[in-house]
Amino acid sequence: MKFIVSSSYLLKQLQVLGSVINSNNTLPILDNFLFELDNSSLTVSASDLETTMSATLEIDSNSTGSVAVPAKLLLEILKTFPEQPLTFTVESNNTIEISSNSGKYALAYASGDEFPKSVQLDNPSTTLVPADVLATAISKTIFAAGNDDLRPVMSGVLFQFSPNGLTFVATDAHKLVKYARTDVTASEVADFIMPKKPLNILKSILGGSDAEVKIEYNDSNATFSFDNYVLTCRLIDGKYPNYEAVIPKENPNKLQIDRTQFQSSVRRVAIFANKTTHQIRLKIAGAELNISAEDIDYSNKAEERLTCDYQGDDLQIGFNSRFLTEMLSNLQSDMILLEMSLPNRAGILTPIDGLDEGESVTMLVMPVMLNN
Repeated sequence: MKFIVSSSYLLKQLQVLGSVINSNNTLPILDNFLFELDNSSLTVSASDLETTMSATLEIDSNSTGSVAVPAKLLLEILKTFPEQPLTFTVESNNTIEISSNSGKYALAYASGDEFPKSVQLDNPSTTLVPADVLATAISKTIFAAGNDDLRPVMSGVLFQFSPNGLTFVATDAHKLVKYARTDVTASEVADFIMPKKPLNILKSILGGSDAEVKIEYNDSNATFSFDNYVLTCRLIDGKYPNYEAVIPKENPNKLQIDRTQFQSSVRRVAIFANKTTHQIRLKIAGAELNISAEDIDYSNKAEERLTCDYQGDDLQIGFNSRFLTEMLSNLQSDMILLEMSLPNRAGILTPIDGLDEGESVTMLVMPVMLNN
C-alpha cells in the first residue's frame, strides 16, 4: 500500500478530523486516524464512538488497503513540513514510512480492521440545508445550550424541520435562543437534539463553504455530508422541554436601543456587579434607561444613563449581565428591541434590522430578583 499526497492538503484535512478525537480515549485504537485507500481516493476517518467524521482526499496511488495511524504523532510531523509531496509506504514490519524531500520517518500502525465501523443509517429522512444557513443557525444558538449532565437534553441544540421552515433552539433554563428560517424547508416534520461537540466541529468548517449540506437522520443518529466530508453522530435521547410555553406572549413594555451602545454600557457597569450574581439593574422611565450595578461587599457601584425609545410603564428589572452580554454580542443588528412585561417575567430580545429575508432570531433572558 503506497500513496503520494501534498503535505499541506493532508494537514488541513487532518486538523479538521483531529477535533473529533478525545484527549483520553478508553479504546487505544481511537487515538488513530483510519486511512482507507482505494486507488486514487483516500478516505481518512476519526472517531470517539459518539461522533465519527471522514474526509475523502484525491491522491496519487494505484493500491488499496486500510491502516490506523497514530493521530497525534502524524499531526505533529505534518505541521513541521513546508509544502511538498509526501510518499506514504506501508512496510511489512508493521510501520508506515513517510518520505519527504529531506528525510524518512517511520511510525507504527495498527490494523485498519480494529477501527470501529461508522454507523449506517437505515432508511433515513433527508433534508438539504445551505452551509451558510446551518453555520449561522449553529453559532446563533450553541452558546445558549446548557452544560448540565443531569439534564442532557438541554446540553444540545434542538433541530425542528417542517414544510413551513426550520427552527433551531437552545436553552440552559436561564437563557433561550430560537433561530428560525422560512426560506429553507424540509419535506416532512421531524425534530432531533444534536450534541454540542459535532456542532462545534461543523461550525468551524461550514463557515467558508458554499455547499449544500445533506442532513440524514433517524431516531438515534444523524449524518451531515458536504464537500468531501461526512460527519455521523449519535443524537441526544429524550424529549426537549416545551420551549414555546416559556416565551411570554404579552409584553407591553418595549424598549428600542442601539445595540453597540447598550452592550458597551452593560459591559462597563457589570465590572462593578457582585461577582457571584453578576446582577445589573435596568431602570426605565420615559426616554431614559438607567443601568446600574452594586457590589455591597466591596462598596463598588456604577451607574450609566442612556437615551432610548421606550413605550410602556416605568419599570425596574434585574438581569445577569453575563447572559445579556453574550446575547448582545451574538447579534449583528444596529438596533435591538427588548420586550418585557413584569420584573419577574423573562425579557425578549430581538434584532430590529440586519436579518435576511425569512430569518428570525428570538432570545429570551430570565430576570434575577432585585433586592431593593
